[in-house]
Amino acid sequence: MLKKFKRMKVLRSLEVWKMGSINYLNALKLQEKLVSDRKTHKIPDTLLSLQHPPTYTLGKRRTDHNLLIPEPDLQKIGAELHYTQRGGDITFHGPHQAILYPIISLRDVGLGARNYVEKLELTMIELASLYGVRARAGQTGETGVWVGERKIGAIGVRISYGITSHGLAFNIDPDLNYFKHIVPCGIANKEVTSLRKETDSVLPAEEVIHEQLISCFARVLGYSNLIWKENGSILSDSVEN
Repeated sequence: MLKKFKRMKVLRSLEVWKMGSINYLNALKLQEKLVSDRKTHKIPDTLLSLQHPPTYTLGKRRTDHNLLIPEPDLQKIGAELHYTQRGGDITFHGPHQAILYPIISLRDVGLGARNYVEKLELTMIELASLYGVRARAGQTGETGVWVGERKIGAIGVRISYGITSHGLAFNIDPDLNYFKHIVPCGIANKEVTSLRKETDSVLPAEEVIHEQLISCFARVLGYSNLIWKENGSILSDSVEN
């Protein structure tokens, strides 16, 4: 008689860094350090949860033509412009967005690049569903997550030797006027929207929504053990390292 063995469920841990609002360049440098540390197994899979001051970022394709405002005028609207090595086109980051930057090993998770992006899409779709908003993944040529023909979440990732950086930005209630100065993600004639605009629900404090997004990410990626680090302990650890 054959015995059935239940496969033991692997307890996968994710260290979550709650950063608050952080300058984009500082976040970029931190990601570079964490990617290096993850490659050499100095740190576990790590997730940065944060917001940025108003910032436009371009991906490695350098699609400057999708910035519709002269670069010298950016200061007038209180925004910065930064070039990155992530995939994707131009996008905007700012207050009242929920941003996640996963620094994780795709080999350990058992995912390829396309599957990983699909998991990021599903993370935002699940968050939207908590508020009765039916979101969907982009169709061919459309990146990110959409509500009808309106974009609610952006994705731009970098993968280096199987280690991820950059990630996703979900619009809770940002100033959508900033998106008028770009062709968001290079997709013309499409609106950008937010959770505030799309839901009839009363939204809780933004910190709650950030934590819900983290929970969705952990569930979709299969992390069963979350290790939380607050901003203060993160900064002290960074100084020591």
